[in-house]
Amino acid sequence: MKNLTHINTKLLGLIGHPIKQSYSPFIHNAAFEMKKMDYLYLPFDVTKSNLKGAIRGMSILGVKGFNVTIPHKENILDMLDNISEEASIVGAVNTVVNDHGELNGYNTDVHGVTGTLMQYKKDITGSVVSVVGAGGAARAVIYSLIRNFKPEKIFLVNRTEQKAESLKKYFSEKIKFDSFNTKELFPPDLVETFRSSKLIINATSVGMFPDSDDSITELGESFTKDQIVFDLVYNPTRTKLLKLAEKQGAETVDGLNMLIYQAAKSFELWTGEEMPVEQVRNSIKYYIEN
Repeated sequence: MKNLTHINTKLLGLIGHPIKQSYSPFIHNAAFEMKKMDYLYLPFDVTKSNLKGAIRGMSILGVKGFNVTIPHKENILDMLDNISEEASIVGAVNTVVNDHGELNGYNTDVHGVTGTLMQYKKDITGSVVSVVGAGGAARAVIYSLIRNFKPEKIFLVNRTEQKAESLKKYFSEKIKFDSFNTKELFPPDLVETFRSSKLIINATSVGMFPDSDDSITELGESFTKDQIVFDLVYNPTRTKLLKLAEKQGAETVDGLNMLIYQAAKSFELWTGEEMPVEQVRNSIKYYIEN
C-alpha cells in the first residue's frame, strides 16, 4: 500500500496572484510521479499585501523551494538572502531554493528562453529581433538574447514607449548592449518593424486564456515566410498571433517549451536531478488537448 503518512515528503510550491491558470503544479507533480520521488508541489494564491508573510512562512515551514509568478517576480528580490547573477541583472526572480532557512533566488525563465530558441541560434545571431513587452518576462528574453544569441539589433515594442525606453536604458547600463530601438505597440510603421525582424517574440500575456481572441497585431502582413515567431503564451498553445504568422508561412514556436525548460531548471535546483523533459512534454500536451 502506498505510504499515506507523508512524513518524509518534501514540499514545493508556486506563489502568485492569480494562479489558477498555471500548469506548473501539473508539470512538477507529473515529473515527481515519473521519477518516483517523494515531493509534492502545491499552488498558493498570495496577494501583494501578503507576500512578505508568505515568504517568511515558507521558510519557517521548511518548504524546500517555490516558483514565483505574476505579480511578485520583482517585489520578492528584497526579501531573499541571495540572488543569482542572472536574476540580479534581469531584475526578477521566478525560482527560490530554501537552503536550511537561507532563501536563494534564481531566474529560470532565462533557461526557458535559451532552451527553446537554441535550435534557431544560427538564424538569430547577427539578425534583427523584435521583443514585445517590458515586464519581467521581456527582461528574461532580452538577457537571454544578448548573452546567448548576440542579435544585431533589438526592437523593444511596448504599449507605452516610455517603458520601452526605460528597459533600453536599463540593459545598456547593466550589460553594455546599446543596439536597441524602441517602438509603441500600435503605430502605423509597426508592420515594417515586424517584417524587418528575423525573430518576433511576444513577451506579454496578450492572447492568454480566457482572452484567446486577442493578439499583439491583427495584421497578417506583419509576418513573412522567413521569420520565426515565438509566443511565450502557453494557454492556448496555438495563439491567435501564431495562427496569423503561420498563414504567412512563418516558423512558429509556442510557449509550452519555454514553460517546460524553465520548470526543468527549477526542478534541478530543488532536487539535484534532471526532469524527464520529453515524458513531461507528452504528458502535459495530452492534458491540455483533452
